[in-house]
Formats: sequence, structure tokens, C-alpha cells
Amino acid sequence: MRRKPCTTASGSRVAGASYARAVGEDRLPVGFQRVESAGIAALSGVAFVELGFGWWWLAVLFLVFDLSMVGYLRDPSLGAWTYNAVHSYVGPAACGVVAVLGSSRGFAFAALVWAFHIGVDRLLGYGLKLRDRFTSTHLGEIGRPSPPARREGR
Repeated sequence: MRRKPCTTASGSRVAGASYARAVGEDRLPVGFQRVESAGIAALSGVAFVELGFGWWWLAVLFLVFDLSMVGYLRDPSLGAWTYNAVHSYVGPAACGVVAVLGSSRGFAFAALVWAFHIGVDRLLGYGLKLRDRFTSTHLGEIGRPSPPARREGR
């Protein structure tokens, strides 16, 4: 069974997250994801300090992971891919597994700083990027909403 294309009240075709924004769909899941991200950031920060690492490392290294935006210098699709590869929890989880299985403080340090960064980013609304532009994320649009498009004849 094929789905009908989604349209806004004005008849414009939209898909996926764009549809949710166009019709003002419930943002409840985004709220839950932000609370979840706050919990991950807090847990990572507490574990980091409890393991004896200086809390200031979290601040010093915070922006290192944002170097992944370098792909946007070439084009938005590559930028989204490089950003999302670094801002997925897969990397910190893998470092965490190595840290636990290998009793490696270095991998524990990396996993917790990395997870802290992702948690704070998502808490602030910097979600995984869509391929069209930097401000389009799985959590919604970053920044001020664009003014509504003018309709012809008005």
C-alpha cells in the first residue's frame, strides 16, 4: 500500500520531519530526547569526576568534536555525514566498552568527554543533521524559525 504524499494546509508537498514542522505536530518526543540528553551529560560528567579526571577537561575539550563540521566547507551532505559520524553515541559506546574490557583509563576519558559533548549538544537542540543544511536536525530547526512563505496573489 502506497502512502499519499503529505501536504500542508496550503497544498505544498512535504515529507518526514518537514511535515511535522509544517503541521505543528506534537513535539513531545523532542522534549523527552532533551531530558534524556541532560541525563547522559550529567551521568558522563559525574562519572568523569568520580574516576578522578579534572572537571575542567570537559570544558577544555568540549569544542574538539565540533571540528567534524569541516565537511560543510565542501557541501551540506558531506557536512551532515561527518558531523553525524562524530555526534552519534556509537563512538563513545565503543570507547566505553574498550575502557571496561581493557581497564583503560584513556578510553574511559575519551568515552566520557565524548558522551558529555553529545549530551550537551542534544540538550541545546543541536541534533543529528539532515542533508539539506546545517540548521536542519532530527530535533527540529536550529535558530529562529523562518518567516512563513508568502502565498501568490497576496
